[in-house]
Amino acid sequence: MNIAFIGFGEAGRSFADSLQAGGAHSIAAFDRRQDDEMAEAMRSRNVRAARDPSDAVSGADWIIAAVTADESLNAAQSVAPALEQGQIYFDINSVSPGRKRDSAELIEGRNARYIDMAVMAPVHPRGHATPILLGGTGAEELAPALTSAGFKLEVVGDAPGDATAIKMVRSLFVKGLEAITVEAMLAARASGAFEKVLASLSNSYPGLGWPDIVGYNFERTLRHGKRRAAEMRESAATLDALGLNGGLAAEIARVQDAMGHLPLDDMPEGDTADAIAQVLKARHDAQ
Repeated sequence: MNIAFIGFGEAGRSFADSLQAGGAHSIAAFDRRQDDEMAEAMRSRNVRAARDPSDAVSGADWIIAAVTADESLNAAQSVAPALEQGQIYFDINSVSPGRKRDSAELIEGRNARYIDMAVMAPVHPRGHATPILLGGTGAEELAPALTSAGFKLEVVGDAPGDATAIKMVRSLFVKGLEAITVEAMLAARASGAFEKVLASLSNSYPGLGWPDIVGYNFERTLRHGKRRAAEMRESAATLDALGLNGGLAAEIARVQDAMGHLPLDDMPEGDTADAIAQVLKARHDAQ
């Protein structure tokens, strides 16, 4: 099996690692980011560094698009002229159903097959064995081959956008819960009521796992906020297209983006109250 990646960030690398462990014949990748760290990420995995998108997909059986949400359509445009009949393009990007339909039109216009793939959990440590949803023409037909390759999947529809619709709506809650936790805890600390607020929430919603959920949600937004913000903007587009309140997702995107741009890679050390105080100071300094 020859596999090409368009985009070789966290998701691409995790998929490449597990696919190679499962016996992928060869892997090529192209990423717009061209620096020493990216070169080493490919070299250390024995991944061929392609000159451009066309070079990456040449001879590939499967093409996995794993770019940032705002680049998903550009990724499809970059490879479409080089696609050949029989190649399969898996779009794992977290974007709106409309965006995936636009990409599908480009790919299928070159007689390649387009599959909407939604990744439904963090890619570490399972890589391509992370639970996924599939949508698109021929998704059901492809399921046995993907399962044999180690994918953990559920086919949810036969049209592009069917899988990502589930991801976008679910993400409104998941990323929204992160944003609400962050804003509530920052406000609690700023108001001097942190311990009281935390105790009240712990009593009212014990199943969420307080106080551990606080550190976890802060860590996720600090480390991945910029990428989550892009995803939430796509969630906003999804809700707007449904005639619902896309503004909520847009506000979640603002919180995620603000956290992702702070000069903190992870939750500061110390107890929860002190760590949140440091994040609060960083947020004030950034304003």
